[in-house]
Amino acid sequence: MRDSCERCKTPLPMNSGDAMICSYECTFCAPCVAGPLNGHCSNCHGDLQPRPKRIKK
Repeated sequence: MRDSCERCKTPLPMNSGDAMICSYECTFCAPCVAGPLNGHCSNCHGDLQPRPKRIKK
């Protein structure tokens, strides 16, 4: 699980609600997805969806 946005380097910890991923697990923050990326991965051009949260035990 990547810990920062691939575009702007914003930190995205495992429990972040702002993390978005594509089917290849490219990771971006919600502001980049809503803005410049227009909902699509800049690497594979696939749709970006909310990344599931992982809770530390």
